[in-house]
Amino acid sequence: MTAAGLSYWGWGHSHKFPSNEVREGIGTQVAHMLGIIPSMRLTLPSIDKVTLPQPEISVPAELAAIAESSAEARITHTYGKNFRDQVRGFEGNFDNAPDFVVYPTNEDEVAQTLAWASRCSIAVIPFGGGTSVVSGVEPDVSSRYEGRISLDLAKLDKVLEVDTTSRAARIQAGAKGPQIEAQLSEHDLTLRHYPQSFEFSTLGGWIATRAGGHFATVYTHIDDLVQSVRMVTPAGEFVTRRLPASGAGPQPERLVMGSEGALGVITEAWMRVFSRPLSRLQASVHFNGSFDNAVEAVRTIAQAGLYPTNCRLLSAEEARLNFVTDDGSHVLILGFESNDAPRDEWMARALLICTKFGGHCPRGVMRREGRDKADGGAGSAWKAAFLEAPYLQSVLISLGYVVDTFETACTWDRFYSLHAAVTSAVTEAMNRECGGGRISVRFTHVYPDGPAPYYTFIAPGKPGKQIAQWQVIKKAASDALIDNGATITHHHAVGRLHRPWYDRERPPLFAAALRAAKRSMDPANVMNPGVLID
Repeated sequence: MTAAGLSYWGWGHSHKFPSNEVREGIGTQVAHMLGIIPSMRLTLPSIDKVTLPQPEISVPAELAAIAESSAEARITHTYGKNFRDQVRGFEGNFDNAPDFVVYPTNEDEVAQTLAWASRCSIAVIPFGGGTSVVSGVEPDVSSRYEGRISLDLAKLDKVLEVDTTSRAARIQAGAKGPQIEAQLSEHDLTLRHYPQSFEFSTLGGWIATRAGGHFATVYTHIDDLVQSVRMVTPAGEFVTRRLPASGAGPQPERLVMGSEGALGVITEAWMRVFSRPLSRLQASVHFNGSFDNAVEAVRTIAQAGLYPTNCRLLSAEEARLNFVTDDGSHVLILGFESNDAPRDEWMARALLICTKFGGHCPRGVMRREGRDKADGGAGSAWKAAFLEAPYLQSVLISLGYVVDTFETACTWDRFYSLHAAVTSAVTEAMNRECGGGRISVRFTHVYPDGPAPYYTFIAPGKPGKQIAQWQVIKKAASDALIDNGATITHHHAVGRLHRPWYDRERPPLFAAALRAAKRSMDPANVMNPGVLID
């Protein structure tokens, strides 16, 4: 356990990691459900027994007041939270730990840190909540650098200004989801962006990785909520004008969104915010027949202009794995919300569409009325389960399973061929490497022109070979995505993990333009080396 009570080997709060007895019970339940029994167990590591590499550099006098080089600080800033990160955490392997961590309290200290790093050839890894699942915050850099540091924005965590007339708020980049919502609630407003990492991730991290959030349609990415942004680069400040929209050339915010710390450090942004909803409608629709029928129902809803807040389709296997239902049905979770008139007509129309494709709603429509100040994105059971799901992955990893998720997006006309190719490739890889396994899918977001499928795979691990097994399965999945015209990521970002497939996806001339932008903003190439750009 760290001083903040967060796990350094797995997801979230240390105290939420269950006892051995409870873990074994979960393992028995999963083994019975899926017929998969691993042949190993991982023991919880002790932070006192972690062996760290000697720092290559020491804290300079000019950063002494804002830097920390303790073992705990270095360990907790080594990894994100993907499968490989967690396995190495359980093993006590922190070979890529930063030499020290910098905690700036203002933009001047960010600029001071970047200037020093540029002069001394020190790699700088911006750090928000540390929830990256694509190795975006790991200080895994080449030997050409004299050292490597993590730059943590935790002390820049305020809502600085609220414009109630325009419904916008100026928020510092280090503010985590609950901090943002708590401060906005004082004005009866909400950002309403709830990624699965909501409790721990930050606004800057969301913008840097183009995170996907609460809304299944329309405002699906953080991109849609950014009004303007401030970023400190080694070459100076990058500040965009606050506007509702503009047709003046390429949009400068687009260069910042998705930059993943490769160009500079996002310090704050003006964000579009919403009045807290007055009315919420939710329904769970079950499809007992073909998964294709459920898919067609979702496509029809997405193209009908109804724009539900929630439109998440779980395959039967996904529904079973997430303890939603075990009756073999595919489940569509539908939701509509409004801060004005209720959306009963929209819900009724969506349910009628589902009925035409064989769907039924056994529990009917559930309604919530009135503004709920306590609603931080987990005000209903499914949202709570959604936010707790990463804890289950950590437990399953400790029980010896190879378990992970990956997500993508494609056009509707390509979905069925993509789904078949991905399922086949991952199943074959699991059979070859693990002797079996299961794969399931859900839609997290939907668009009129295509869905965002999100896959989960789970297979039995072998002692000492979990990471190698995972790498083979991950490569099979990623190759299938790119080979079938999908994107390597819809909202998990690129990081270091997805670079080979991102390089295949983006146009070569765009890659050249991005390299030119980096040379302009980061002449010494110290910002998060290896992410997006070599």
